[in-house]
Amino acid sequence: MNFLNDYVENFDKCTTYEEMRKYYKLKCPENFNYAYDIIDRYAAEAPEKRAIVWCNDKGEEKTFTFKQISEYTQKTANFLVAQGIKKGDTVLLVLRRRYEFWFFIYALNRIGAIAIPATYLLLQSDYEYRNKAADVKMIVTFEDERVYANIEGSLKSSPSVQKLVTVGSKREGWVSFHDEIEQYSSSFPRPTGDAATHNNDPMLIYFTSGTSGYPKMALHDFTYPLGHITTGKLWHGVIDDGLHLTLAETGWAKAGWGKIYGQWIAGTAQFIYDFDTFRATYILQMVEKYHITTFCAPPTVYRYLIRQDLSKFNLSSLVKCTTAGEPLNGEVYRKWLEQTGHKIFEGFGQSESSVIIGNFPGMEPRPGSMGKPAPGYDVEIVHPDGTRCAPHENGEVIIHVENGKPFGLLAGYYKNPEETEKAFAGGVYRTKDIAYYDEDGYLWFVGRNDDVIKTAGYRVSPFEVESILQQHPAVLECAVTGVPDKRRGNIVKATIVLTAGYEATTELEHDIQDYVQKNTASYKRPKVIEFVKELPKTTSGKIKRNTIRDEDAKKVSQ
Repeated sequence: MNFLNDYVENFDKCTTYEEMRKYYKLKCPENFNYAYDIIDRYAAEAPEKRAIVWCNDKGEEKTFTFKQISEYTQKTANFLVAQGIKKGDTVLLVLRRRYEFWFFIYALNRIGAIAIPATYLLLQSDYEYRNKAADVKMIVTFEDERVYANIEGSLKSSPSVQKLVTVGSKREGWVSFHDEIEQYSSSFPRPTGDAATHNNDPMLIYFTSGTSGYPKMALHDFTYPLGHITTGKLWHGVIDDGLHLTLAETGWAKAGWGKIYGQWIAGTAQFIYDFDTFRATYILQMVEKYHITTFCAPPTVYRYLIRQDLSKFNLSSLVKCTTAGEPLNGEVYRKWLEQTGHKIFEGFGQSESSVIIGNFPGMEPRPGSMGKPAPGYDVEIVHPDGTRCAPHENGEVIIHVENGKPFGLLAGYYKNPEETEKAFAGGVYRTKDIAYYDEDGYLWFVGRNDDVIKTAGYRVSPFEVESILQQHPAVLECAVTGVPDKRRGNIVKATIVLTAGYEATTELEHDIQDYVQKNTASYKRPKVIEFVKELPKTTSGKIKRNTIRDEDAKKVSQ
């Protein structure tokens, strides 16, 4: 059972990519609300249908039906209202892969409050910025002393935060979710009047990195889940009553792609594996044990998986494998295909979107290619002057929105009308990603034009790392760039001009690296530091990061 025909016109006609481009069209009812229109409908029509299979690396396991998800999300909505949350309030969810994340995000959908998923890797300064930028009213997290300390340390400079909630054991100053949840009613009727939700109301915010400032807040409205029908059904290829695994932690937008919305509309259950440390063999064991049918992970993960003896694992349940986050190495593609019999279907998109470009049914994947434009997205590769590029000419990926935005594309940048206007200037959305297309229309990723570094599936803003580096007394000037790396796609590099009186030593290099790691998330720590006498600059004094990248790329290729 699924609801595809209710939200996709001509779905039965879409068996090839050409037919999808011609016929596929998403449709949205008035005042669509995922919690009521999808979850509660399943609960009424197929209450015992499997929704979530959750386990962790400590041996715990839980399975939830749609009836149970409906009841728990309504209980959680009543709990949140009792804590003072109302329509329009912002709630930060730092829950890694805990099953309670699903209770909270859909409960916030019911209320009309705004969910802000965040990674547990954030440090105090990261919370301080997010709390202020989004006027966060409540923070919900799990039992982890490091996370607790960083959140509690941020409160002095976060006046908007009124409540802290933990899904762990009791803690002073925190509301214990599990101690209270069962006292609340499992009925939370659909709000009406001023409390009702509407399609263009704010629903979800993802903080997304940029190089011209701190992370921006990509805002999605209540139609956003419908855009992920394309992601879940056409790209991930989920099947009715199957079991889908996307590895992403819930703090990243990739979880929105693969763990929250589109998969359920298409009728598949979600498999959630909550682990402390990534181990390739454990992932393969999960696929075998639970009969995972569709699997999505970044190329970095596939690189670890192909190093295992895959003949030891029964992966016959798999029907489709996908990847996104960075370009897929052709050798990884070939080795996975040789050992499993499965092709890897690449996709491309952003925190601001659902899948924009992908390898869809009826297409033959070309290793390293993002694929072709997703149905519903009018994509073009253009020169800086807006003219269309010819095949093999590099240009910016843009999306035409003159006749309206496609479902899944951001509503705008929260509390930033100037940035929103800039992103949609001229009737197009500018992705700031550079690519080219070949003679057959396949698109190939080249890089970012705003310097964001993609490393092992993470996105790192040079501005954030540079801001921290410049607080170290030895750092006079610095530039943060990415260096090509076979395992991670890129690694973070800091090119540093030292303050007078300091000498370039291994000890100083390690001290600077430790300083960064103590002041921001660990994945932002520069793995390479180069001390130089001066940085390459334009005549106006701007640092030429592209010069540094070009020189490093030459060294790597030699």
